[in-house]
Amino acid sequence: MGEYMYFVCFLLVFGVRVNAEIERPRGVSISMASKYEPNNKQTFQCLDGSAQIPYEHLNDDYCDCADGSDEPGTSACTNGRFHCTNAGYTPKNIQSSRVNDGVCDCCDGSDEYEGKIECVNNCKELGKKLREEQDEKRRLHEEGFKKREGFIAEASTLMEGKKLKIKELETEKAEIQEKLKELEGKKTEAEGPEKEAKDKHEQAWKEQKDAREKERQAGKAREAFDDLDLNKDGFVDVFEIIPHLEFDIDSNGIVSEEEAKEHLEDHEKVDYEEFSSKIWGNIHSIYKKLVPDEPQQVTPPPVEPQGDTGVPVPTEEPQATRHLTPLPDEGDDFDDEDDEDDDDDEKSLLETTTSSYSEELPSGEDLFPPEVKEESAEEDKMPEYDEETKALIAAADEARKNYEEADKRSRDIDGEITTLTSYLNTDYGKDQAYAVLRDNCYEYTDREYTYKLCPFSTASQRPKSGGHETNLGRWGRWENDKTQVYDHGQNCWNGPDRSVKIHITCGPDHQLTNAYEPSRCEYAFDFITPCACDQHSQPQVKNLHEEL
Repeated sequence: MGEYMYFVCFLLVFGVRVNAEIERPRGVSISMASKYEPNNKQTFQCLDGSAQIPYEHLNDDYCDCADGSDEPGTSACTNGRFHCTNAGYTPKNIQSSRVNDGVCDCCDGSDEYEGKIECVNNCKELGKKLREEQDEKRRLHEEGFKKREGFIAEASTLMEGKKLKIKELETEKAEIQEKLKELEGKKTEAEGPEKEAKDKHEQAWKEQKDAREKERQAGKAREAFDDLDLNKDGFVDVFEIIPHLEFDIDSNGIVSEEEAKEHLEDHEKVDYEEFSSKIWGNIHSIYKKLVPDEPQQVTPPPVEPQGDTGVPVPTEEPQATRHLTPLPDEGDDFDDEDDEDDDDDEKSLLETTTSSYSEELPSGEDLFPPEVKEESAEEDKMPEYDEETKALIAAADEARKNYEEADKRSRDIDGEITTLTSYLNTDYGKDQAYAVLRDNCYEYTDREYTYKLCPFSTASQRPKSGGHETNLGRWGRWENDKTQVYDHGQNCWNGPDRSVKIHITCGPDHQLTNAYEPSRCEYAFDFITPCACDQHSQPQVKNLHEEL
């Protein structure tokens, strides 16, 4: 029906204009014909008002007017304009200098009237093709416009749905908040007995562990004391400390008497009670048990005779013994001088024993063999809770689970409301028609890159051969009703942040049709969509018979 009415109107307009045709000089359009009508004086007023000339001087191939208006049909004036009527096609104006230049500029051939060249009048064919193109554009626009109307209705329904969803979520959030208070109370109520039972169990276990540890430390102290008490006299003295290089405070390779005495808390010697209560706690982390080398013999150095009595050099090597301090036989009588000599010999002997012990065991914290340590570690594990405590823990776990699930749902609702609100607050253009583009992406690939546009979200590019995607910009704003701006993209090296302008035109489908970079780091996309097919974008149909 629309095409029929258009055809009827075309005939009516055509007929009227044919009947209304008036005489006018060559190269003058109908719209300008009245300005070229002869007056009573048969003169012509130059269109710029610069002069009046006799009417017969029009198109006499001589330029009389400064604006060239007296020679519309000749090439006399370089600034003149010749009108091509182009009946059946689009009229147009050309420079007068192109009249009769041997080139057909008008489809009706009216610019070459002298016959230098024979021009074929193909205005009807061109007009037919143009009308077909215009009809196709109009058809596509109408198709897109209908889709746009559908998108508007869809967007309206979508928006109302999201608003309704927000209300539902807010109602659910209020209910959950009330439920959370109740669940928090139950959780607190269940966690009290649980904590009390667990604390009681753990305290009992700690006491047992402390008792075992105390017993273990006592055993270690006893073993260390027996090991240090070389002469088995029930005391650990300074000279029995000296062979242990771990007590070398100044790290000079020798344990002096002062250093040994310092580890004995300034005592010359201590018994087991004092060792276990005062000494062991300070040295257990550094103490190391000595193990003699093979053949497990201690050879004392030769002793030079001293004084008149002297001490004979042993003729046989003594067997390895931990009693480094010689013990007198019963009935032997030693005077003070002999005692002093014996003390010197004992010191010398102790000093030499440090070189005869080469292999060391781990520190006092590691005196027990692996199997004993494993057994100890197993003992140090906290035993399982009793059934009553397990039941209390299970009840508390259930209360915590219920609370956490409700709390998580509350936080999820907040996230959903934020997302929905952001959606509703976005500007989707007139009548919200562009809302249907949200959450969709469109791509265009040229020789090097694949460009992607996700309306109201991001624009990006990635190498066609594969690789990292570059963010060209995030949704920013509308510059006008057909141009979007995406900015704050990835920064260009030594330049600005990338940005994109989206130029939108009417089309029957959503399609990204082109991408280019007008200036460094500033991109442009061409995007067609039915969303742009409003009345303002309707193609203007040219009246092909405006001028005859």
